[in-house]
Amino acid sequence: MADQFDVTIIGSGPGGYVCAIRCAQLGMKTAIVEKQPTFGGTCLNVGCIPSKALLHASEVFEEAGHMGDMGIGVTKPKLDLKKMMAFKDEGVSGNVQGVAYLLKKNKVTTFHGTGRIAAAGKVEVTGDDGKSESIDTKNIIIATGSDVAQLPGIEIDEKKVVSSTGALELGKVPGHMVLVGGGVIGLELGSVWRRLGAKVTVVEFLDRILPGMDLDTAKTFMRSLKKQGMTFKLSKKVTGVKKLKSGLKVTIEPSAGGDAEILDADAVLVAIGRVPYTQGLGLEEAGVKLDARGCVEVDGHFKSSVDGVYAIGDVIAGPMLAHKAEDEGVALAEILAGQAGHVNYDVIPSVVYTTPEVASVGKTEEELKEAGIAYNAGKFPFTANGRAKVNRTTDGFVKVLADAKSDRVLGVHIIGANAGEMIHEAAVLMEFGGSAEDLARTCHAHPTLSESVKEAAMGVAKRSIHM
Repeated sequence: MADQFDVTIIGSGPGGYVCAIRCAQLGMKTAIVEKQPTFGGTCLNVGCIPSKALLHASEVFEEAGHMGDMGIGVTKPKLDLKKMMAFKDEGVSGNVQGVAYLLKKNKVTTFHGTGRIAAAGKVEVTGDDGKSESIDTKNIIIATGSDVAQLPGIEIDEKKVVSSTGALELGKVPGHMVLVGGGVIGLELGSVWRRLGAKVTVVEFLDRILPGMDLDTAKTFMRSLKKQGMTFKLSKKVTGVKKLKSGLKVTIEPSAGGDAEILDADAVLVAIGRVPYTQGLGLEEAGVKLDARGCVEVDGHFKSSVDGVYAIGDVIAGPMLAHKAEDEGVALAEILAGQAGHVNYDVIPSVVYTTPEVASVGKTEEELKEAGIAYNAGKFPFTANGRAKVNRTTDGFVKVLADAKSDRVLGVHIIGANAGEMIHEAAVLMEFGGSAEDLARTCHAHPTLSESVKEAAMGVAKRSIHM
């Protein structure tokens, strides 16, 4: 039957399932196609959610070993890795079941199988048994996310040489883990295994970690990770991994070329980024254009080069973040309903969930300098914050960047405990076009870590109190 569905979404990650729910709320007859047994995509199943469970558990494990400093007598904590993995799996299960419930509650029709565009207004779904069924639909939304980027010449077996997926399932703590890539995913998972007892060496092609993040913040972060015991080899590349019965031999060379060195390792985590997942979707046959990076090209309303075909999330250009995909899903649903859906790409926060946490929103100093924008900066260290002092969480700072003429806040960068929660008052302020003065004159409860945000905003006008 023609036009059985108003919208059919391929992929049930944060972008896909949120878009489906919003479409259904707006009265559209909605279908969603998922090839995996459970909903939620990479984020809920093998990404954000399980990694945060292990980050939390490993942080508690490490903290337990230092409780004597606070006068709490505890025996040395003993790791039960199998139980910790069960704790992680239970959290994942609860989340994916929650998504299934929400889809059912909102009367979204679900299809399990691999979806592809068969023709205009038709999505073909092929199940694991090889049987196919066809969906007639007015609109098709591609929300297939991204996949692990491969390192040429290095085979990922998810046992000794692992991606982020395999790093969430290791059966024992490796003696030495070599981490290929100094980005968010690798540093988070490297932190997990370092806390649980592994020696961790980070090999990064560039001369810095966290490319794209505020450089001052990234340098402070690396110093903190070094103090925790991580080793960094910057401006280096991994050129080979040899598997032996007893372990791995990892060959690294200078990025610019030069003499090689060999590292002995028990596990190698390849975390050099992610690539959009577009293969097998029938895009080329349907005439959907991709850019040089393999992303679906879309206009300002998420429409591809083909009428009735849209795309959101990791599969289009922009930061590969779950919350970016969610906002795009909501915006597209509202656009299809004739409303004014919109995403403000200048106010998308990002967080590294390590200890300390790193969070940012808006422009970095490097971006402002490159764009020739005059700005004032206010910076306040947690060493001068009362709550941080008594909690002994004084690593890091808050930095506020404001336009030199208008005082409008253009970027905020935080490294410290709970940075991922504190960043959102900056995001709200920026969404409303607020100034550093607005933030500085907003009363903050004492004693809180968030007072450092206020003090950094005051610092833009060189009037911090506790410095």
